[in-house]
Amino acid sequence: MDRVAAMAVIDIRGRVTGWSEGARVLTGHPAEEVVGRPAADLLAGELPGEALTARAGTRYATLALRHRDGHCVEAAVTVCPVDGGDGRPAGYAVTAEPPGAALAAQAFEQASMSMSVFDLRQRYLRLNAAACRILGVPETVLTGRFFPDTVADTEENRGLLRHLREVARTGRPVRYERFAAAPALNREHFWSLEMWPLHDATGTQTAVAMAAYDSSEQYWARRRLTLLNEAATHIGTTLDVVRTAEELIEILVPRYADFATVDLLDWVLGTDEPLMLTTDDAELHRVAYGSTRPVALGVAVRVGETQVYPLLSPPARALREGRAVLSQAGEPGFRAWLADRNERAPEGRPHREGVHSMIAVPLRARGTTLGVAVCVRLAHPEDYGPDDAVFAEELTSRAAVCIDNARRFARERTTALALQHSLLPSGLPGQAALEVAHRYLPCGSQAGIGGDWLDVIPLSGGRVALVVGDVVGHGISSSATMGRLRTAVRTLADVDLPPDELLTHVDDLVTHLAAENGREEVEEFGATCVYAVYDPVSRRLTLAAAGHPAPVVVLPGAGAEFVPLAAGPPLGIGGLPFEATELELPEGSVVALFTDGLVGHRDRDPADADEALRRAIGAPADSLDALADGVLKAVLPDQPGDDVALLLVRTRALGADRVATWDVPAHPAQVAVVRQAAGEQLAAWGLEESAFVTELVVSELVTNAIRYGEPPIQVRLIRDRALICEVSDTSSTSPHLRRAHAYDEGGRGLLLVAQLTQRWGSRQTAAGKTIWAEQPLPDA
Repeated sequence: MDRVAAMAVIDIRGRVTGWSEGARVLTGHPAEEVVGRPAADLLAGELPGEALTARAGTRYATLALRHRDGHCVEAAVTVCPVDGGDGRPAGYAVTAEPPGAALAAQAFEQASMSMSVFDLRQRYLRLNAAACRILGVPETVLTGRFFPDTVADTEENRGLLRHLREVARTGRPVRYERFAAAPALNREHFWSLEMWPLHDATGTQTAVAMAAYDSSEQYWARRRLTLLNEAATHIGTTLDVVRTAEELIEILVPRYADFATVDLLDWVLGTDEPLMLTTDDAELHRVAYGSTRPVALGVAVRVGETQVYPLLSPPARALREGRAVLSQAGEPGFRAWLADRNERAPEGRPHREGVHSMIAVPLRARGTTLGVAVCVRLAHPEDYGPDDAVFAEELTSRAAVCIDNARRFARERTTALALQHSLLPSGLPGQAALEVAHRYLPCGSQAGIGGDWLDVIPLSGGRVALVVGDVVGHGISSSATMGRLRTAVRTLADVDLPPDELLTHVDDLVTHLAAENGREEVEEFGATCVYAVYDPVSRRLTLAAAGHPAPVVVLPGAGAEFVPLAAGPPLGIGGLPFEATELELPEGSVVALFTDGLVGHRDRDPADADEALRRAIGAPADSLDALADGVLKAVLPDQPGDDVALLLVRTRALGADRVATWDVPAHPAQVAVVRQAAGEQLAAWGLEESAFVTELVVSELVTNAIRYGEPPIQVRLIRDRALICEVSDTSSTSPHLRRAHAYDEGGRGLLLVAQLTQRWGSRQTAAGKTIWAEQPLPDA
């Protein structure tokens, strides 16, 4: 049922002269009973003072009216004077509404949100107190005025006018949000607006109502949460301390601060352990800063420079107290900080004008203070508050963990790299059998330093062993394992074991290492390796591999090809054999040994990588060093994902003019014969100065072979970088030094050999053994 307005007209004497149907419904009195009577007769009590004052203008008053049946009816009464034409009121028009209507009017007027009513031509009809407070003017100033005439001509206000017209045209409500300033507020706010049509009793649209709720706190809370979510994916994308600090700045500026800096303690940028922060004047290094201005004008401390914050300044307090410190313009700490900035860079003083709020937050991770982040607001009108402090501590704690992770990674990587460099050969030994070039590139990815190694080991008889290996995994443990395996390979190489037998012993070692470390899966402690021995006299290369990529060989005048090599199982599997492959190489052949980091790329087909390597190694180059650089450039991606070890060698041969061989019958009389032959050969080589020692060595070794060995016996002299004497027989018994007593007739031969030569030893061969001794050439 539609509600009819209750209205009465009262003359200047207080008598009722008009009575509406709505008044009859409200009070029960028909018009004929009321018109002409004093209006006071309709009251259930005394006339309130506010109703008396209402005679001066339109005001609400709550009156108690007496219903015809005797009960009391409370109504919200509006009194409006009626002009009599002479400037004096001729009476009053009184309207009354039930209490519910009064409550609705009070709710509109006292609502905490801004509420206003417009006619269909966007002119103000009503505004509540909140709307007037936001607009900064009373309702009477705006009533009847066109909306665009009361606000600035901005895009936000033009959009609001479009929405008002849309509701007036379509009769459908509209809800939207906008970020805009208000005339009486000192900053922009985030508004949630709702507009809806108003209809009269007949259903005709008569006006448009609008409510605007200030949801700035919710908006900024959402913004802070968005920044935290973004920080989770944006900060810590690399394990680089400086880059992580820069990522924090990118999150802070411009959405949270107009200017921000990150300063770290000195030890954070190094590889030292955390230091106890015991002084108030800790020196910090500027690692990153950002500004809303195109150029960070007025920056007092540039990246790479150091500073000490004043004792009372917010950054110093944040470091000392371990919490976020807020400071506003005019506070002592703020003034101390600003004065220090102006003193350090007076030319930037004009650019610091307008700084009104700052927040300093310590960068703490795992209970350790790493540095401090400072955020400053200039153009942003709102000061930092408690919610900003909570947000800043949460954000910087995440960034600090990422910075600490990067610091720890850098420390471990530096330690692993130093360990690896200490275990790798600092320089390859000199020898005449091969020309050598090598390259080692440590991994630059987050995986850390690997366990790749390479080695060149001179052997007896002018031969050279070549080793390239790769330990599974990365980090310090892999580098330590690499060092143990390299030492084992060098030790076994000194014993002159064949490549396949040497790998068998190393395989046993890896199995034992895995067992000692409690590894259930030996593969986690495994390694791959290729071991090759080149003999410049026979020009033969003997090699075996344990799960390692096959080497590439380039013969003179031919293209590069992979060596047809049985890869064998990786080291640590145990129980499986290794097979050796033997090649005869012309002088000037190039052999390339490498680890899988050179060709094992995730984004590249293995066959394509092998083909690129084959072409690169076969390409012409001025030197082996130039060839090594060309191979790395042609095959490696910009960011290798693993360590790379590359060993290139070019073979040389010892011609017949540098090798002399004699077969010696097993008779003591032959000792003098072979001694004389050796002396004559030395004379032919121009090495008469070495004749005495060499003849003595030949005599002792041949005598031992005749006395303790088994025929056939062979003597070989090799003129390489050293003069090498070898005596071979078919016995497998190796000699050893012993101390001869004063009256012993023998036992001094090997002792003499050891004293007179640079080094000596024995090696097992397929036919027996070979005893060898080396002495330097006179011109060496």
